[in-house]
Amino acid sequence: MKKIGFLSFGHWSPSPQSGTRSAGDALLQSIDLAVAAEELGADGAYFRVHHFARQLASPFPLLAAVGAKTSKIEIGTGVIDMRYENPLYMAEDAGAADLISGGRLQLGISRGSPEQVIDGWRYFGYEPQEGQSDADMGRGHAEVLLDVLKGEGFAKPNPRPMFPNPPGMLRLEPFSEGLRDRIWWGAGSNTTAVWAAKLGMNLQSSTLKDDETGEAFHIQQAKQIRAYRDAWKEAGHARTPRVSVSRSIFAIVNDMDRTYFGRSKDQDSIGYLDASTRAIFGRSYAAEPDVLIEELRQDEAVAEADTLLLTVPNQLGVDYNAHVIEAILKHVAPALGWR
Repeated sequence: MKKIGFLSFGHWSPSPQSGTRSAGDALLQSIDLAVAAEELGADGAYFRVHHFARQLASPFPLLAAVGAKTSKIEIGTGVIDMRYENPLYMAEDAGAADLISGGRLQLGISRGSPEQVIDGWRYFGYEPQEGQSDADMGRGHAEVLLDVLKGEGFAKPNPRPMFPNPPGMLRLEPFSEGLRDRIWWGAGSNTTAVWAAKLGMNLQSSTLKDDETGEAFHIQQAKQIRAYRDAWKEAGHARTPRVSVSRSIFAIVNDMDRTYFGRSKDQDSIGYLDASTRAIFGRSYAAEPDVLIEELRQDEAVAEADTLLLTVPNQLGVDYNAHVIEAILKHVAPALGWR
């Protein structure tokens, strides 16, 4: 049985054509869309994180607000760039957001992707150590986060504290039991997917990945998922991992859908994330529901994953995006194994 949620980049633009014209609009509309998605029966509300951009950037106030306004829907990120993060401070923020939501946080993290500025993490005070790349630094921050989320004490207590301490070494507070098992790694390659499996993280695979075989995107992504699950099994973890994939999918059920997406004829495309990293970008889907169902049944990665995240055009407004989600849940999702 699949879970289906939405993923919003939280774009905003002062353009008159945009329904989301400020950062405040993006944040408040994100909360409203999460509430609407929960009412429609969606399983998850996920948000992308980009720094130095007119998009969502600081996730924990938003996640806490969504958690306070909803009661059932999973709330998460896809993904937080760990090159920018202080992992201990992040553990406190994540613990607080998780407790506010009653344990519904699904925290997607990654070593990051190309950003709006050159080496933006330097402005946040982070520098790779000698011999490290920025990707190594991001993965190192992730390993520290995973370690402190175990909830084990590591800090020596003051013998004359302001407030009484429990016995032994101290851990970070607030601590949220079970959050460690709800950390996801956004993997751009098969190698990092295997690394994530060894560390016991769930897997998020987006609409792009390294072009490692020259095959169609969905085939490469399905192979990545299988490599991840093989590595998970080999590592001997006790629990069953979760795997999500992201897709842009639009069911054309009215004239407005047809105006926005009716002429879409998309296919995979190739690009470069940097001078040496060739990437493949997955196609979007836009068609009448019966056509969508048949097309998505041919998508090997959608079949492999247990969670499908629908990327939404958030600048078209909350009402229209709720309609986009409802059309998929009502007309397409049941045929794909949802519910």
